[in-house]
Amino acid sequence: MLPIVELRGAIPIGAGFDLPFWTNYAIAVAGNILPVPFLILFATKILRWLTKFRKIGPFFQKILDKGEEKAAKIGNVELLGLFCFVAVPLPGTGAWTGSLIAATLSLKFWPSVATIAAGVAASGIIMGILSYGLFSLF
Repeated sequence: MLPIVELRGAIPIGAGFDLPFWTNYAIAVAGNILPVPFLILFATKILRWLTKFRKIGPFFQKILDKGEEKAAKIGNVELLGLFCFVAVPLPGTGAWTGSLIAATLSLKFWPSVATIAAGVAASGIIMGILSYGLFSLF
């Protein structure tokens, strides 16, 4: 559930501790998906709340405006882009950042949650292949 590390760190650690793949995978994916709905809900509310402050409001309003502008340009492929972003197992591309992107782009809540969950599941498979494949060599 930790930002940045997420399952990209959990699965290799589990593999290092000789946890069975499916147990490790299930725990890591569930822990990674658990905060997603809360992140999407609260990120949107916090961004909108921050726009009400005189000094910093214009900055956060620009973020929201830019997100809505990008969402209009992206159209129907925004969820595919979100999936690909979350699924790529690189630092900073996981569920936490994907949730912030979904909130900033004002994407629909449940499709965003499902897309991020699918991306996390795909990333877990990729990390499992890499982790269990590499550890089995040693």
